[in-house]
Amino acid sequence: MAGPLSGLRIVEFAGIGPGPFCGMMLADHGAEVIRIDRASGSRGGSQPVTTKDVLARGRRSIALDLKGEEGVALARKLCASADGLIEGFRPGVMERLGLGPDELLSDNPRLVYGRMTGWGQTGPYAAYAGHDINYIALAGALAHFGRVGGKPTPPINMVGDFGGGGMMLAFGMVAALLNVARGGEGQVIDAAMTDGTAVLMSMIHGMKNMGVWSEELGVNLLDTGAHFYDTYETADGKFVSIGSIEPQFYAELRRLAGLADDSEFDAQHDRAKWGALKDKLTMLFKTRTRAEWDALMEHTDVCYAPVLTMSEAAGHPHNAARETFVQVGGDTQPAPAPRYSGTATATPQPGPMPGDDTDAILGSLGIGEDDVAALREAGTVA
Repeated sequence: MAGPLSGLRIVEFAGIGPGPFCGMMLADHGAEVIRIDRASGSRGGSQPVTTKDVLARGRRSIALDLKGEEGVALARKLCASADGLIEGFRPGVMERLGLGPDELLSDNPRLVYGRMTGWGQTGPYAAYAGHDINYIALAGALAHFGRVGGKPTPPINMVGDFGGGGMMLAFGMVAALLNVARGGEGQVIDAAMTDGTAVLMSMIHGMKNMGVWSEELGVNLLDTGAHFYDTYETADGKFVSIGSIEPQFYAELRRLAGLADDSEFDAQHDRAKWGALKDKLTMLFKTRTRAEWDALMEHTDVCYAPVLTMSEAAGHPHNAARETFVQVGGDTQPAPAPRYSGTATATPQPGPMPGDDTDAILGSLGIGEDDVAALREAGTVA
């Protein structure tokens, strides 16, 4: 395996969303990630099980029946050989399976036991169901996504599931693994999407504390309140993004847009004028196509970029030059990020179907072919 995490073994209990994202991040950067799938082939959730699932890339899969003692025993044996574990069940589920931290850290005191939930392992909401939209709502983030006069709009599931959830758990896993490498003991990581989302709001809390952020929706510098930090529709029904915050970048916007002599734009930070100036820019950007604005403003210090769809982004010259996207199994996917000068990551491999690597993984645990056949006959493995 290539990447700075090469040599680490992570066991991931199959789930959806943030847990698999954490597993993908660790696998992308070189860890051997073995996913324990259900013997039934299901992973929960509504999405089909397919090798096209980007979050499942770079794994090996063993399919176990964890409702039986033999399946649980195999899972314990596998976790005893691992450096880390990822699970995303409701609090108490792993304990009821006999795979809780007490058992697995007793088997393997150096194990980093990563737990991914929405509400956390404790607290009044901990036992109840939820999704990204609920977690970012309770964390105080969702109230600040949207335009003035509108209602809070979830930024798909980027903030809770992936930024505040899976990425935060991946950071916690690597931090705890580093602690073990320096002589520390294994431990449990309680990664809650509510906690992680709150951390992502740190700068906004700071701005509020300084008196420069209003809790009113869509009236602030970064939430589409400002005319110089927003998206605008072009003549062909596409969109561009403007982020001309600093005075020199704002001056460049005015120069290239033909607004240098329009005195109404002089008072950049006069919030009372933001609405009227935004109306002017809205009309202006509709006078040219996105390609025409690209020709005028790309490769300048306006802080400009066209608003691209996923399909468009993959073909943009900048992303192509950096190989930001790669082909995996014939499909376009984001390449691993960030990048390293000395331990470069490999191109990911397509995700396995449940149980694709069952025999090989059991063999690595010292279980012979005859015993594997017996386990399969009993339905313990698939």
